[in-house]
Amino acid sequence: MLYPELFKQLEAVRWNMERDIPWASFDASKLSDEQAQTIKMNAITEWAALPATEMFLRDNRDDSDFSSFMSIWFFEEQKHSLVLMEYLRRFRPELVPTEAELHEVRFEFDPAPALETLMLHFCGEIRLNHWYRCAAEWHSEPVIQAIYETLARDEARHGGAYLRYMKRALGKFGDEAKAAFAKVGVLMASARRTAQALHPTNLHVNQSLYPRDTVQSRLPDPAWLEQWLDRQIRFDSAWEGKVVERILHNMSLLMERSFASVQELNRYRKEVTQSLAAAAARGGAAVQPA
Repeated sequence: MLYPELFKQLEAVRWNMERDIPWASFDASKLSDEQAQTIKMNAITEWAALPATEMFLRDNRDDSDFSSFMSIWFFEEQKHSLVLMEYLRRFRPELVPTEAELHEVRFEFDPAPALETLMLHFCGEIRLNHWYRCAAEWHSEPVIQAIYETLARDEARHGGAYLRYMKRALGKFGDEAKAAFAKVGVLMASARRTAQALHPTNLHVNQSLYPRDTVQSRLPDPAWLEQWLDRQIRFDSAWEGKVVERILHNMSLLMERSFASVQELNRYRKEVTQSLAAAAARGGAAVQPA
C-alpha cells in the first residue's frame, strides 16, 4: 500500500494556518479590489475538491489504498479554500464566499474511467502549481503571495502522490494504463490549441446539467478563469511551456521513454492503442467457435 508512506511524507511537511502564514505582514496598500475578487473565486474553486472526492470514492470502490489517500488530498485541498477564505475574513470580509456560493460547486460528476481520471488530476496538479506560482508573482501584497506559494507547493506534492499511484497502475494494468495516461497527457499538454483553460474544474462532467456542468460555470462569475489567466496574472506561453515540459518529463519517467514534444507522446499513444487492439483481436479470435 502507498497510503501509509504518503501519509507520513505529507504529514511531515504539512503547514499550520496560524503559525506558517505571515498574517502580521499584511499591507493593505498592496491589495486592490480586483485582486481581492480573484481570491474569492479561487476560494470557491478550491471548494470543488468536495465533489471531486465524492467522485474518486465512488469510482474507486475497489481500491481502498487510493481511496484512503483521498483523506489526505481532500483535507489539504479544503484547507486551501479555508486559508483563502480566512485571508478574506481578516482583510476583505465583505468578499468571503457565502455557504450558498460554496455549495453551488458541489454537484455530481458523471462516472468516468478511473485511469483517465487519475491522469487528468495529475496534470491538473501540475497546472495549478504553475497557476499559483504565477499568481504569487502578480500579487504584490506579501501575505497572499505567501499563501499562493504555499498552495503551489502542496499542489506539486499532490502531483507526486498521484504519480506514485500511476506507477502502481502500470504494474497492474500494463498497456491499458499506458494508453489511458498517454491519451489524457496529449489532451492536457495541448492547451495552446484550445479556447479554454485545460484543468479539471473547467471540463464538462455532468451531461444532464450541460452547459452548467463545469465548476467554473457555477461560480458567481463564470467567465472569471479566462480573465484571471489572460488579463490578470497573464499566464502566457512561457508559463504554459513550463506546464507542458513537466507533463512530458513525467510521462518520460513513467513510460521509460523520452518524449520531447506532444507529437511524440501522441505517436506513442497510437502505438500503445494499436497494441491493445491487436491483443484484443487475438483474444477474440481465440474464443471464436471452430
